[in-house]
Amino acid sequence: MTEKNEIVGWRRCYLENIKKYRQEGRHIYFLDETWVNAGDCTSKTWVDTTVRSHRDAFLKGLSTGAVNPSGKGKRLIVLHIGSEDGFLPGGLLCFESKKNTRDYHDEMNGNTFREWMEGILPLLQPNSVIVMDNASYHSVKIDKAPTSSTRKADIIKWLEDKGEVINHSMVIPQLLLIVKRLKPLHSKYVIDELVKANNHTILRLPPYHCELNPIELAWSSVKNHVRMNNTTYKLPDVLSVEKSDDLLMTITGDTSSETDSDTE
Repeated sequence: MTEKNEIVGWRRCYLENIKKYRQEGRHIYFLDETWVNAGDCTSKTWVDTTVRSHRDAFLKGLSTGAVNPSGKGKRLIVLHIGSEDGFLPGGLLCFESKKNTRDYHDEMNGNTFREWMEGILPLLQPNSVIVMDNASYHSVKIDKAPTSSTRKADIIKWLEDKGEVINHSMVIPQLLLIVKRLKPLHSKYVIDELVKANNHTILRLPPYHCELNPIELAWSSVKNHVRMNNTTYKLPDVLSVEKSDDLLMTITGDTSSETDSDTE
């Protein structure tokens, strides 16, 4: 998939653009979402042999052993943004998952992401660049184009709103050919326009290329820190570990800078 002509072109365009933005001296931020499961832990842990029963452990506030992470159950969904200076102060969005599914993307939506972005924009350096992937909640369109499942009357209205003179006797496949021709002219994203209005720029990662986002290295450090310090396997304690000063001190701009040089 990564070597399809479309993706190769997208990748080259991305690398050329990010190199240009660096040469212009613009500050570059990277954002992404991840999740942390309440049961994330190392494969081996020290066990207190003085604990005689589950009740004894409960009364002492201890666990009864390591929990095998399943990818299900209680978890925290985390959204953050950072740059070569580290995570952006005030940029953290962290909330408890309400769904017992493996895919945390189910819990994010366009409204939540837009509201978070509105609060983030005043915190960014002027004329900055925001790098992000193409998740559906990042890519909500202002004017969604009709599809084959759209009612014929709605397709006609969409086309006429764009100034097209339409013969109402045309069938849906004919109408969709006109939609296909006009769609690139009216393909605008809610987030892109919001960011543009605040004098910043969105740069989208090519599909299947998460390795071009340095924040993935930060997420790896976050999850490893949680696993090494998760002793109760309870969500409030996982949140406390995740926000600890020790963790924030271990994640610096050096990681981001090293990855940026690789992408050039």
